[in-house]
Amino acid sequence: MNMNHLWDMTPKEAVQIQKELRKGIQLTPLEKTVRLVGGADVSMDRFATEGFAGFVLLDYPGLHMLDHAVVKSELTFPYIPGLLSFREIPLLMKAWKKLRTKPDVLIVDGVGIAHPRRLGIATHLGLILDIPTIGCAKSVLTGVYDEPDDEPGSVSFMRDKASGEVIGAALRTRSKVKPVFVSPGHLITLDESIEIVRRCLIKHRLPEPTRLAHETMNEYRRGNARL
Repeated sequence: MNMNHLWDMTPKEAVQIQKELRKGIQLTPLEKTVRLVGGADVSMDRFATEGFAGFVLLDYPGLHMLDHAVVKSELTFPYIPGLLSFREIPLLMKAWKKLRTKPDVLIVDGVGIAHPRRLGIATHLGLILDIPTIGCAKSVLTGVYDEPDDEPGSVSFMRDKASGEVIGAALRTRSKVKPVFVSPGHLITLDESIEIVRRCLIKHRLPEPTRLAHETMNEYRRGNARL
């Protein structure tokens, strides 16, 4: 699916595109064994005019970082909750071209279908790249859930408040620490998404792919690494 022509638009047009793209989401089981997992992150100030975006590549399940790709680029779409993929994906696409080896599954710092129109950044990116994607967010964009048990690995499902549809899960990654919020993006099921995120946990609240992606973007943003 080629989406490169869709980035110059108004917020109203972006909402309509989300509604159309929703028809293409496939929450189907993985088709191959996962050997490489990627993490994606974008680092910027809320009202900045440019940002850093990129990917890290890890072996799986070993979780050793193998490669990364980062770009610094201009932001052309305004900061609007629910439409952040239109602000961030153009930068991520530039970084994706620089990533020499592509992951089997990509974990994105953000939501998948746990979105008012079911098209968070993980889903949007999965549709564009045509690869399995998982959203792993630090906060809830939409949906209701009960607190999972305090034991690490505990899960409670997130549901749409109006329809009751299961749209993700709250996953406790560390005892006495706020859960993360996992939702499938594209070409993967919720159960598979939860299991992969669980296996990507070491000792932090966040799974290693998105944690390392965030750290890597910030190293470049602080000027400690060169593009």
